Amino acid sequence: MEGEDFFSPDVSEVKSPNDLEAIYDVPVAISVVLGRSAMPINQLLRLGRGAVVELDRKIGDPIDILVNNRLIARGEVVMVDETRLGVTMTEIVKSEK
Repeated sequence: MEGEDFFSPDVSEVKSPNDLEAIYDVPVAISVVLGRSAMPINQLLRLGRGAVVELDRKIGDPIDILVNNRLIARGEVVMVDETRLGVTMTEIVKSEK
C-alpha cells in the first residue's frame, strides 16, 4: 500500500455496501425547518402556552431538511397516522463543495 494514494481517483473500482459499514453507527442530528419568523425579544418573552407564531411558509411549500445543521434536502410534511407527522424527501440539495 505504500505510495498508493488513499483517495484514489480511479472510479473504476466497484464499492460494495460493506464499504460503508464503518459509518452506519455514526449519530447525526436531523432537523426539519417548517418555517422561520423574526420577532423582538420582548414579544418572544410574552408568548405563552397555545400562542401561535406565524411562519414565512405556506401549506404546500417545500420544507428544509438539515443534517448536522447543513441543508441536504427539501421535502414535504406527510401524515403518518392520525396523531403523527412525517417528512418525505422530494429533492436532494447539491453541496457547494
